[in-house]
Amino acid sequence: MKHLAFFAIVIALIQCTPKKDSIEQYRPQVHFSPEKNWTNDPNGLVYSDGEYHLFYQYNPYGKTWGHMSWGHAVSTDLINWKELPTAIEEYIDPVTGDSTMIFSGTAVVDFNNAHKLCTGPDCLVSIYTSHLHRNNQGLRQHQSLAYSNDKGRTWNRYDKNPVLDIERKDFRDPKVFWHREHEKWVMALVVPDLFKVQLYESKDLLAWKLMSEFGPAGDTLRIWECPDLFELPVEGQPGKTKWVLSLSGSHPAGPTFVGMQYFVGDFDGTKFTSSQTQPLYVDFGKDYYAGIVFNNVKDRTIMLGWANNWTYANQIPTGKWRGMFSVPRELGLKETFTGLRLTQQPVKEWETTRVQKLNSTSELQSQTFELEVDLQEGSGVHLFKSGNEQTTIGLRDGKLYLDRIKSGQVDFQNDFASVESVIIEPKPEKLTVRIIADQSIIEVFTADGLYTITDQVFPNHNQPGVEVFGNATITAIWAVGVRK
Repeated sequence: MKHLAFFAIVIALIQCTPKKDSIEQYRPQVHFSPEKNWTNDPNGLVYSDGEYHLFYQYNPYGKTWGHMSWGHAVSTDLINWKELPTAIEEYIDPVTGDSTMIFSGTAVVDFNNAHKLCTGPDCLVSIYTSHLHRNNQGLRQHQSLAYSNDKGRTWNRYDKNPVLDIERKDFRDPKVFWHREHEKWVMALVVPDLFKVQLYESKDLLAWKLMSEFGPAGDTLRIWECPDLFELPVEGQPGKTKWVLSLSGSHPAGPTFVGMQYFVGDFDGTKFTSSQTQPLYVDFGKDYYAGIVFNNVKDRTIMLGWANNWTYANQIPTGKWRGMFSVPRELGLKETFTGLRLTQQPVKEWETTRVQKLNSTSELQSQTFELEVDLQEGSGVHLFKSGNEQTTIGLRDGKLYLDRIKSGQVDFQNDFASVESVIIEPKPEKLTVRIIADQSIIEVFTADGLYTITDQVFPNHNQPGVEVFGNATITAIWAVGVRK
């Protein structure tokens, strides 16, 4: 009987251990990635009629940037995503051959059908940047509108596009939301090379009027992209709210990489102001960019980012797909001794991915898992360790760091092998970190969400390889997977 029990355990372990041919190399299991081809910025994030919509920059024809169109996926829980056919495709002029790519933008629910274009209630409207392209050169960018009568499955372009044009080569990434107090639509978009966010207003989503500008301010080492403007309650201060303006551009480590910054301030319905003098950053890893929040979600502010970096995005060694998205994050604002700061935590729905709580790291059978680890100075945890390969998360000199120098495939681009770090203030005696690992993406959250690090890694093996060093202690381990 002992022998039978032993063989039963071995068979069970074999059955639940992913093989290289059963999990496409580096394909995340709980982070959304399109089945094939290139993707970058999330677009048109909106909740409508029981579905979260994720539109995204997508190349229908290959796994490098080009032919930008809007891909589409839907979910009822922010975790299980169903990929749908391309939503809004690049337009090729049949006479000139010029292309109009569909760049980043927004989607809203127009409950009142203010523009009178839809045939029924709860009309979905997208406003996006039309990028005119000829002979591999960008000519001009303006803002266009499309609308859907069937829950975003098919789209009709407005026949009088564009709805906003200031005759600039670079003028893009509209984020639109409904401002309840002033009963109007507000659009934030960027003039990238001038480091400016422009704010417009409209009653019908068709006619737009400039209200104000913000910038230059903060980090201007790289062009500004993908703005968002949203209101958040201040934790522990009932009735108090502030506004956050987020932007994509330079990275806290410098202009070699891209990242996200934010400003905390006030918005009076016309103008955003902030007394902030130093840039604040959303994430301290190399792979969190173009994050925006979902429209039309009640009592929650949920951001989703592109988990990649333009420095090496076209070279990452994935298969027929290239690009993925972060775990959706619920945002908050917290008063700290250095001022108001953004907090980020995985959405509560993430906990449904916890298939089993384990007693030991030796029970892990794949590279998709979640850990909680207590770190002390000089300690840390290795992930995906096998032979000379490892990714290390630790606490050193009061800094939380992620070291991917020996993480596996790193030589596909000169700047990929790196160490990311952030100073934790005040300096901690003990730091609890929450780590989400999913094949080729690692997200780290600590200090109640005040600090995050998001990085891609590309190990050459399938081992979870979790090992602590120093005085680090693993306090919780979960096997993770999407429940179908």
